[in-house]
Amino acid sequence: MKQLSTKVTSNGHGQDSSYFLGWEEYEKNPYDEIKNPNGMIQMGLAENQLCFDLIESWLAKNPDAASLKRNGQSIFKELALFQDYHGMPEFKKAMAEFMEEIRGNRVTFNPKKIVLAAGSTSANETLMFCLAEPGDAFLLPTPYYPG
Repeated sequence: MKQLSTKVTSNGHGQDSSYFLGWEEYEKNPYDEIKNPNGMIQMGLAENQLCFDLIESWLAKNPDAASLKRNGQSIFKELALFQDYHGMPEFKKAMAEFMEEIRGNRVTFNPKKIVLAAGSTSANETLMFCLAEPGDAFLLPTPYYPG
């Protein structure tokens, strides 16, 4: 019996989707009011990149609000945008160390093999996509978040 679904073991990747192809085209020709007024505007993104300059300026004037620097340079954009789809390596390393500690250092965890989720709903969905084939069913315990 195989353990993973054909979807998760396929060679395809989300970056082959039309969304990412559009993103690549945008990166080749981004809009700029002065330098490239005929460029493309990225409309398929949920993150707001329009006011970074305003927020960074405010943070510079209010340094106690947040310490968002690495080697003296602002890392605001790095933190404010979507992170790597596989999770932030620093966070995964810290999570592995924490899990080792709470297990009394009797086991080790490889940060590269840790999958992060925003909550149980997304963790269940990810797990089901990895294990199920079309037509398979799962029974979920309740209560379960309905959102």
